[in-house]
Amino acid sequence: MQQWKLDLIATTALAVLALLAGYRLKRHVRFFERFCIPAPVIGGFAVSIVVLLLRESGIAAVSFDTTLQTPFMVAFFTTVGIGGSLALLRTGGSTLLIYLGICWALAVFQNVFGAGAAALFGLDPTLGVMAGGVSLEGGHGAAAAFGPMAEQLGTRGATAVALASATFGLIAGGVLGGPLASWLIRRYQLPIQPSSGPAPTPAYHDHEASVTVNSDSLIAAMGLVLALMTAGTLLARQVEQRWDFVLPAYVGAMFAAIVFRNLNDRARLLRLNSAAIDAIADISLGVFLTMAMMSLKIWELYDLALPLLGVLSLQVVALTAISVFIAFRLLGKNYDAAVMCAGLMGHGLGATPNAVANMSAVCQKHGATSYKAFLIIPLCGAVLIDLVAIPFHAWIINYLH
Repeated sequence: MQQWKLDLIATTALAVLALLAGYRLKRHVRFFERFCIPAPVIGGFAVSIVVLLLRESGIAAVSFDTTLQTPFMVAFFTTVGIGGSLALLRTGGSTLLIYLGICWALAVFQNVFGAGAAALFGLDPTLGVMAGGVSLEGGHGAAAAFGPMAEQLGTRGATAVALASATFGLIAGGVLGGPLASWLIRRYQLPIQPSSGPAPTPAYHDHEASVTVNSDSLIAAMGLVLALMTAGTLLARQVEQRWDFVLPAYVGAMFAAIVFRNLNDRARLLRLNSAAIDAIADISLGVFLTMAMMSLKIWELYDLALPLLGVLSLQVVALTAISVFIAFRLLGKNYDAAVMCAGLMGHGLGATPNAVANMSAVCQKHGATSYKAFLIIPLCGAVLIDLVAIPFHAWIINYLH
């Protein structure tokens, strides 16, 4: 079989073309528009299907250089932080605690439920944990970390099962989040208005501007975003060195951007161009998520036995029920709650980027951005959840052995 490896430029070019194709398909295929399927998911998943067909037909094994995926991701979360005022964070305080409690409970539930479901299907319960919170809410990072640990304790194939389950969850989370939120909005006829934070058309401070994007404004906005990305990366390194706690660079950048935004609101150091910042946000989100989707190794799912696919399917059903009957109500049963449920499906099955893409698709469709959701979900899904999830992953794997 031939080996086709696309370099950095070719990979980025393909991602952009796939993203454009995703937007075009979304405009022309009613199913995608109706169910809020993100354009990066459409285009990126289409590429991953082509890669799968090339591999299975014996023509070629395709690989990508996704070096730019992380910088684009950090850039997007930096723009999210720039949009967050202190007043908005205070407003979302109680909601953040409720959402975090849901995330912590979900981490425990997915592992226990997975172990029980695996036992019912005749599998090692530890494999159920690998197909539970470890790979679903934990994502590929946790799967790669805890799979070898379980294998060292005697569970054969734990790493492969965990990584394949994370891939399954990434696809499921990216596909189901938007449709779920859209259904909740229609089912309860929710007013399309965030309950807190800026209205769909923000009233800008006098040190902000919303003007047509040109080269000068785009370069200035890009310089600001890059400076905040650098500050966030340095912050993440300091946290890891001093407290031995891994803080993702994109979360550090979001924190740095939030601090800057609120200092700028008071000191009025810079006049922000919201249109230029929004343009950077759209580009960075589209490219990084398209890269992530088109790099999926779908054939890893072939290695899962039918019972394990049953466990994963039950996990999807369980999280859907939790989102509809518990999370939606606890979070306020309003537009913000529906958007956050899209995010919960995204990172509860896949990863925080899925959550952000799901929420973006919903907000774009309805013309109202839930700033509360965009600040709470990345913070809880990327960092705070691990305070309970990671120790529990280690405990239950040891307990089952």
